[in-house]
Amino acid sequence: MPITKRRRLFSKSAATTVAVALGATALAACGSSDGDSEADSGPVSLTYWTWTPGMDKVVDLWNKGPGKKDQITVTAKKQAGGDTLVTKILTAHKAGKAPDLVQAEYQVLPTLVSNDVLADISKDVGDAKSKFADGVWQQTTLGTDAVYAVPQDIGPMMFYYREDLFKQYGLKVPTTWEEFAETARALKKKAPDKDLTTFSANDSGLFAGLAQQAGAKWWTTEGDKWKVGINDAASQKVAKFWGDLVKEGAIDNQPMYTPPWNKALNTGKQIAWVSAVWAPGTLTTAAPETKGKWAMAPLPQWSESENVTGSWGGSSTAVTTDSKHQAAAAKFAAWLNTDDAALQALAKESGIYPAATNAQTSGAFANPPEFFSNQPDFYTKAAEIAKTTAPSAWGPNVNVAYTTFKDAFGSAAKNKSDFVTALNTMQDDTVADLEKQGFEVSE
Repeated sequence: MPITKRRRLFSKSAATTVAVALGATALAACGSSDGDSEADSGPVSLTYWTWTPGMDKVVDLWNKGPGKKDQITVTAKKQAGGDTLVTKILTAHKAGKAPDLVQAEYQVLPTLVSNDVLADISKDVGDAKSKFADGVWQQTTLGTDAVYAVPQDIGPMMFYYREDLFKQYGLKVPTTWEEFAETARALKKKAPDKDLTTFSANDSGLFAGLAQQAGAKWWTTEGDKWKVGINDAASQKVAKFWGDLVKEGAIDNQPMYTPPWNKALNTGKQIAWVSAVWAPGTLTTAAPETKGKWAMAPLPQWSESENVTGSWGGSSTAVTTDSKHQAAAAKFAAWLNTDDAALQALAKESGIYPAATNAQTSGAFANPPEFFSNQPDFYTKAAEIAKTTAPSAWGPNVNVAYTTFKDAFGSAAKNKSDFVTALNTMQDDTVADLEKQGFEVSE
C-alpha cells in the first residue's frame, strides 16, 4: 500500500483503530517485509505475546520437540487481550521492540498490517492453507496473496435449544428465520410465561454476526475512501426482524450475561439461545441445572436454499516485522495451529475451538462437551457449520459503532421502539466519527 494512501486510511491513534478490517484493494502490499532471517540457521530465541491460558504448556511441546530439533526456542509471555494488547503492540513496534509473535483477533489484523507491524509469511507457512476453511484463511490474507497470520480459533454461530421443552410444547427446530419467528409465537400461545429467547443489546458481536450471516459488509473501501454500510439492506432486514419480535412481545428484551438471564435459562423461562460454538462453557455456569437438556443445530437461514453462518469471536498467530527471525517464527505459528499434538494441547489447556479443520472432530473433539453429553455428534455438526462461515468486513472505528449499538439498540429494545431507526443512528454516528477524525468517507 502506498504510504500516502495508508496515511489517509489509517492516520489515527491506536485508540480509534483497535478493531479494523478492510477490503483487499486497500491492503494490497501493506505490512510486507523482506524480513529475514540470516540468523535462522543457528539457535533462535523467540518471544510470543498471547492471552490464551495454558499457552506455556503448549509451547513446551514445541521447545522439547520440533523446536529443539530446529534449535528454535519460544517463550510465551501472557498479555491482556483485546484493545489493550493492540495498543501495546503498536507502541512496542513504534519503538522497534515488538515481540516475534503476537496473538491477534481477526478484526484487528488490518490495523496491524496497515501500521507495518505484521510480516508477510506466505513463503514460510508451507501447506498451512489446506488445513483451514477458505473463509477462515481469507481472514488472515485480507484478500491478497500475502499471509499475515495463521488462524488459531474461531467462533461459528449456532442455534441452541432445550430439547426437552421443545418436545413438551410440540415445537420444531427452526431452519429458517421465518420459522424461528413462528416458533417464538407458538411458544407464547402455549406458555405465555416463557420466551423462545431474548434480544440482547449488551454484546454488539452477536448482532454483528447475525448481520454478517445475512450478507452485510459494514466497512469497505473505495480507493482512498471508507464506505460505511452499517444500515445496508442486509442489516436492515436483521434489525427489522428482531425489532418486530420484541415489539410484539414474541421474545424477551432483556440483556444477556445477567443474573435474571442466567435464571431464565436455568429455570426454562427461556428455552433457546442464538450463540456460537463456545456456548457450552457459558451454559455450564449460567444454567447448571439444565445439563444434558440442550441440543445444538445450525443457525436458521434467511432462505431455504442458503447454508451460511456468522462468526462471533476468534484469533490468529502473527509474526511481526520487528522479528529478526521471521521464518523461524512462521514455522512455529504454523506448527502451533496445524500440528495434531499442538492442537489437542490447545484444546486441553486453553479450551479453544481450533480453526484447523483437521482438529475439529478428533482428539479432544471426538466426544461432545460434557454439558451436551446427550448429543454425540455435537462437534461433527459444529465442524460442518464452521465451513459455512461468511466473511467479515470491519473498519477503523468499530469501537464507536459498537458503543452506539449498545446505546441505540439498548434503548430500542427496552422501549420496544423501531430497531431500524437505531441502526440508522449507528450508521450516522459511525460516519460522523470517521469524518470528525479526518478520514475520507465515500457517500
